[in-house]
Amino acid sequence: MTAQGVTLFDTPLGRCGIAWGARGIVGVQLPEAAGAERAHLLRRFPDAPETVPPPEVQDVVKRIVALLSGESPDLAPVTIDLRDVPPFDRSVYEITRNIGRGATRSYGEIATELGDPGAARAVGQALGRNPFPIIVPCHRVLAAAGRPGGFSAHGGVATKLRLLAIEGAPGNAEFDFD
Repeated sequence: MTAQGVTLFDTPLGRCGIAWGARGIVGVQLPEAAGAERAHLLRRFPDAPETVPPPEVQDVVKRIVALLSGESPDLAPVTIDLRDVPPFDRSVYEITRNIGRGATRSYGEIATELGDPGAARAVGQALGRNPFPIIVPCHRVLAAAGRPGGFSAHGGVATKLRLLAIEGAPGNAEFDFD
């Protein structure tokens, strides 16, 4: 995926990054250990200059910061570039984008909605490849019986639970993330 630019920005969870192209957002980077966000973002988008984002991307950054600050911005209108995303993953992301703040779904529920109840593991794998975390809120998808399941961002399940706690998801409000 080609990016026209990348930038880093501060959030309550730490430094995040975003990459954009002519057709929308092409990637989001959650905080990494030891400030490795820049290096990871530039590995994903090696030809993209680090630059000031255009106004529409600045708006997306503000929305992400607001969400990670406990507010309820609407990320549904954010345009993401899905050209290089496989069709199955694209379908999973479409369903996942419709999960509201503070709500959760299971991998199995998404698989069933896709018409393949046995595809829960494939749903999890698609979400593990999610290039747009927060915009495609993969942290809102849980394993069976409300277990957190996995999370591919730095910090793993602890980061997932922290995101759910920030959003006030049931069963996660008391999560101690200090």
